[in-house]
Amino acid sequence: MSPPSLLHDELLKGLRPHLRPLPSAAAEDSLLVAQLAKAKLALLGEASHGTHEFYAERAALTQRLVRDHGFNAVVVEADWPDAWRVNRYIRGYSDDANAEAALSGFERFPTWMWRNTEVRDFVEWLREHNRGRAASQQVGFYGMDLYSLYASINSVLAYLDQVDPDAAQRARSRYACFDHYGEDSQAYGYAASFGMKASCEDEVVQQLRDMNRRAADLLAGSNEDRADLFFAQQNARLVRNAEEYYRSMFHGRVSSWNMRDNHMVETLQALERHLQALAGQVRMAVWAHNSHLGDASATEMGDLGEWNVGQLARDRWGDEALLVGFSTYGGTVTAASAWDAAAERKRVRPGLPGSYEDLFHQAGEARFWLPLRGNAALAELLKEKRLQRAIGVIYQPATERQSHYFHTRLPAQFDALIHIDHTRALQPLVAEPVWHAGEPGETFPSGL
Repeated sequence: MSPPSLLHDELLKGLRPHLRPLPSAAAEDSLLVAQLAKAKLALLGEASHGTHEFYAERAALTQRLVRDHGFNAVVVEADWPDAWRVNRYIRGYSDDANAEAALSGFERFPTWMWRNTEVRDFVEWLREHNRGRAASQQVGFYGMDLYSLYASINSVLAYLDQVDPDAAQRARSRYACFDHYGEDSQAYGYAASFGMKASCEDEVVQQLRDMNRRAADLLAGSNEDRADLFFAQQNARLVRNAEEYYRSMFHGRVSSWNMRDNHMVETLQALERHLQALAGQVRMAVWAHNSHLGDASATEMGDLGEWNVGQLARDRWGDEALLVGFSTYGGTVTAASAWDAAAERKRVRPGLPGSYEDLFHQAGEARFWLPLRGNAALAELLKEKRLQRAIGVIYQPATERQSHYFHTRLPAQFDALIHIDHTRALQPLVAEPVWHAGEPGETFPSGL
């Protein structure tokens, strides 16, 4: 048997011919853009929720897809009502003075995930792109997450108050089931899950049925009226799914994770139907974490019984879904040390030995991408599972192996992977005293 060092040298030698060095922006690589341009869904991931380069590269790629290839929706890992406010701004329907104001609806932790300089500039670009275009030719901005239970309730009621006060009163009576929890979704989930209070399941199901009937009866009308109805209908669907999600979260991670990602795919399907009717075509750029957009069946997640958006998208759209992951070896990242804690600029530890991040660092290119789809030679070369890093909104360097790494088979997980060896922290728009205090110092014990 060959010694490990020799095997590693052979792996690097075999890998280097497959690297496609990136110019200053991934969107300038003609092969990568051409592959994405063939897709109906371009799923663009990120290895953290706080890395400047991941957001910048996704924005540049999406601009190319919108401008040159007819993509007409950007769908992000964000709450539906908050993203809809941005959607109205870029379509010229809102009173918000600028993109920063349109993004101010993102008040829930972590605010930096969407209220940052890269998203602000991208939103202004979308508004300028839409200027002067008919509604059917404009690009939209949508959220696909389900954490906005109470905000979505309020959105349903606000819509019905305007169009049907009697229906609004019926909805208010149903949603009153949630009134005892002080808009604390987890408190509701805990009480309903353990039988301390009756669940609101019947009420939210009945309200969704009523909204669906209204949608079936009232689809005629102006594009703006239809959009408002669609917004309200999707909020009612979100309330129904969020109610179930918060009840399930106290019975294990797998069921709640699967429910959340299933909701995201339901949202993509609903947008597909809505935009097909509005514009006659649908092509979507989807922004979310690698853990949502890489095929879970190729990872440790799948071994545990979890599925995700990437896997379900391949099941639903086949080759029309193209999955792109991102990775980095080191640098800085915007993240918190605990849930609801302050945003910090943290130093990212170098990739662990034996991880994909370490392997790509040793390949010696600062910026490159790997064409994984249909690449049998590369699939054979990378067939063994390796560790891959995932940083969410929380980063805990002291327990990084346990907290932020899992095993994956990269060629089956993604259709392409973009690696940027050194990256920097995403800049928040909201004042973050710790973040703005300066460059981070050492954030982990050097002896670990």
